[in-house]
Amino acid sequence: MDMEKQEETTVREIEFKLIDDDEMPPIVITMGDNDLPKVVINRKHHIWLGLYRKTIGGCAESLYGKIDELLTAHLTEQRMYERMEY
Repeated sequence: MDMEKQEETTVREIEFKLIDDDEMPPIVITMGDNDLPKVVINRKHHIWLGLYRKTIGGCAESLYGKIDELLTAHLTEQRMYERMEY
């Protein structure tokens, strides 16, 4: 129970960076210097970003679901290999 409370209170700061680059897409999620997620927002696409701001904001739940699917598949595969060793 104490571990759950500790995990809930851990706040990770996400780095945000604004750029102006014709070659880059509107939004990129990458790894920052501290290995935490970094979100790069390209101001060159400010009209598109503004137009789809609510759609972009709503992507978080779907993105979490996709990452969860990837992790579950990976762990399932690892468990299968682990069971084959016995």
